[in-house]
Amino acid sequence: MRVTVSRKAHFNAAHRLYRSDWSDEKNNLVFGKCSNEHFHGHNYELIVNVNGEIDPATGFVIDMKVLKDLIKNEIENNLDHKNLNLEVPEFFNLNPTAENIAVVIYNKLIPHLSKDQLLEIILYETPRNFVKYSGEK
Repeated sequence: MRVTVSRKAHFNAAHRLYRSDWSDEKNNLVFGKCSNEHFHGHNYELIVNVNGEIDPATGFVIDMKVLKDLIKNEIENNLDHKNLNLEVPEFFNLNPTAENIAVVIYNKLIPHLSKDQLLEIILYETPRNFVKYSGEK
């Protein structure tokens, strides 16, 4: 029997949506106020869903403490209170949109799961704007 378990987390981070190969005018046209040269921040809400078979010995899909520690060590410690553009290597050459942040989070977590477990990331940039990513190309 497959079940999905979920863990909520949050982090605060600043970013700027910007392409260095575009003019300031084009960046402002495409990204609007999100291209502010002085950056801006969000209180990101994260939901990590892990789907898998229930282990008959433990009754777990994944131990929630293990999932909690994984999110803390791989995501919160690396993204919380950071300027994504300037302090997080994954975004040195990748525009830190909500979509790209969700993919980076997925890529940090998926190696720690078993091959039969499915991962879905839901990232809220604002209470009304969010993205989902589950590894599809």
